[in-house]
Amino acid sequence: MNSTMISGGVFLLVLLLLAIPLGKYISEILQGRIPRFVRFLEPVEKFVYKVIGRPATGEMSAKKYLLSILFLSFFSLIGLFILLLTQQWLPLNGQEVSGMSVTLALNTAVSFVTNTNWQAYAGEESLSLFSQIFGLTVQNFLSAAVGMAVLCVLIRGFVQKKKNGLGNFWQDITRSILYILLPLSFFISILLVSQGAVQTFSSGVAYEGLSSQSLWLPLGTVASQVAIKQLGTNGGGFFGANSAHPFENPTVISNFIETISILLIPAALIFALGFWIKNWKQGRTVAVVSFLFLIIGFLIIAVNEFAGPEFLHVLATGNMEGKEVRFGIDWSALWAVSTTAASNGSVNSMLDSFTPLGGLIPLFLMQLGEIIFGGAGSGLYGMLTFILLTVFIAGLLVGRTPEYLGKKIEPFEMKMASIVVLTPLLLTLLGAAVLVLHPDILSWLTNQGPHAFSEVLYGATSLANNNGSSFGGLLANTDFLNILGSVLMLISRFLPMAAIIYMAASLSRKQQSAVSEGTLSTVNPVFVTMLIIVILVVGALSFLPAVALGPIADFFQNR
Repeated sequence: MNSTMISGGVFLLVLLLLAIPLGKYISEILQGRIPRFVRFLEPVEKFVYKVIGRPATGEMSAKKYLLSILFLSFFSLIGLFILLLTQQWLPLNGQEVSGMSVTLALNTAVSFVTNTNWQAYAGEESLSLFSQIFGLTVQNFLSAAVGMAVLCVLIRGFVQKKKNGLGNFWQDITRSILYILLPLSFFISILLVSQGAVQTFSSGVAYEGLSSQSLWLPLGTVASQVAIKQLGTNGGGFFGANSAHPFENPTVISNFIETISILLIPAALIFALGFWIKNWKQGRTVAVVSFLFLIIGFLIIAVNEFAGPEFLHVLATGNMEGKEVRFGIDWSALWAVSTTAASNGSVNSMLDSFTPLGGLIPLFLMQLGEIIFGGAGSGLYGMLTFILLTVFIAGLLVGRTPEYLGKKIEPFEMKMASIVVLTPLLLTLLGAAVLVLHPDILSWLTNQGPHAFSEVLYGATSLANNNGSSFGGLLANTDFLNILGSVLMLISRFLPMAAIIYMAASLSRKQQSAVSEGTLSTVNPVFVTMLIIVILVVGALSFLPAVALGPIADFFQNR
């Protein structure tokens, strides 16, 4: 356990040292102030605006901003859907992969457009290299940029005074991709290649096995896709084994780089909030809560995997089932907590093989609404929604009009906040209920009893919270689950986004109030404690009955 503490401490220190300056840089970029050292990219930015045309100019209202997001997402979904259906006729298909079925293509297209990246297939068997590059990788950039753009809108709502415009969507996503996602992805790709991650335009090579059988070794543009899948909190792997595959994640160093990449942009955006509103203490509040949940979650997983009741007789090794020897329990636990805290969904071990309480933590982090770091942009605007809810509750308790960052929080904002908070919660429970009631559910599961229910609950939670990770043990590629998953992913992505945009418009039209002695402080330990309580009461307790039937019952059954 000493090595676990050291590994976790080094990881958190490096993450902080990278996230703070990156947050400053992101803040400047998203406000349209381009630093000198990247101004050589400005001609590219201007060219993109010229290609887009008139929509890339001028301020947008809430309605226009939302319609732009839906327009881009709809045509991205249709384009990717058609590409996956017809990939057998497209180039870069050395393995001669056939097109996907209609429901699987739909599910995959929805998954990548919504930044969920749920994969009901093995990438090396079901996708051509053309689909990996021009389908999935492109959407990894676009879906992350859309989340960051919506966060920009909410922050503008707080800092602007009596203004109707919310910025320009096309400018926001262009800057996010050009100045943030692309440079970081290029740098991370180089680091991964240096560690042995594959990067080639060859689809693979044929070779002869030990028994003289003809075999195929899949290859491709792995490093570049892995870089953006982690940085953009996407998570969809090039290979079916995801980041447990040695071509995606060859060494302990590459594992460290990828784990940092998962949390880097979400953590940097927290500090970017403080820089943007010129009040770093507000960013500190979010950072304290997020890091606290992350650290506690990591320790619970590590303790249960090293020394859970089932493994007291093997303390030297602990529970190594489903884990890569080159990573061990330390880095598997840290990855598991990072990928579910950050709405990433990639895995470097089999979560289904974790102990019951070790597997409970990834499930718990998703059920909080993916706000502990969360997705690129979406995590922070989800956390800000919980802050508004906490401010509103505190205002009712003391009999004062609730305010946050000088803006009064009124019934309309609370209605929008309720949509953001309750949508993934209700979809998770509804999705799990629908799956359990399906007559064929037992044939889709490899386990029975509480563990089987944990697999179902985890799958519904992952889909409804735009995570994309899987517990395993649940047959994902069925027509029913493909369609159900598509519906859950679409609603949980775009309904909260719409609520955030209209909330931002309402805030933007308000006058900013001056801070007085009666203003509730949102940066002191008391407020941090209240925020944690609200997150736990609204998020965690809503799922207690379901969790009691799954991981908790599984724990007591195996004692």
